[in-house]
Amino acid sequence: MNNGKLHVKGIMFDLDGTILDTKPAYIEAAKIAFEIIGQKMPKTAVALEIPKRMEQKQPITDIVKGDIKHFLDVYLKTFHSISASKTKPFFQTANTLASLSGRAKLALITMRYIPCKDVASELEQFKLDQYFTHIVTALDTHEPKPSPEALIKAVAAMDVEMCECVIVGDSVIDVEAGKAAGIKTVSVLTGLYSQEELSRAKPDYIIASVAELPSLFL
Repeated sequence: MNNGKLHVKGIMFDLDGTILDTKPAYIEAAKIAFEIIGQKMPKTAVALEIPKRMEQKQPITDIVKGDIKHFLDVYLKTFHSISASKTKPFFQTANTLASLSGRAKLALITMRYIPCKDVASELEQFKLDQYFTHIVTALDTHEPKPSPEALIKAVAAMDVEMCECVIVGDSVIDVEAGKAAGIKTVSVLTGLYSQEELSRAKPDYIIASVAELPSLFL
């Protein structure tokens, strides 16, 4: 991993697990979905495997024994309906974004299939929306991460060059998307992935949380 300082004009952030702690929403959505299909809720660590598997397009047949399509329909609808009330920013996120927004343009990229205005509303309750010049959701792309499409759209909206940007996220697909776009990648340990899992993806930096970001930049 790189130990040098970064000099960038654009910073792209993932949302869930990076800016917002969405684990409580994932757990509550799993509880409701398992109850609907009549299956006992597994241990928390197992339940949190579901969003990881989904974003990596891996099967969950060893976790969900009933009607998987019905389970996922309930799970996703529940997550989106409760995310605003069940999530909160990680420690020092607001201060970090305030500091970084004075040095570079910030954009937000999420795989949630919801309109940008809904993401902005969720961030607004924490007064975080003001720091982002652009938001890209899964509805804005034909191919979600790890495709670089969302990053390309965000960079165009920020009016900077791709080589002047960095992506910050909690998952391996954030690293893969960044590598596909040819930019630097920063992984945070606040999401669903362990340091070992993220290390295998070979990001340029691994940090504990976004609170450590300012120290990486010139």
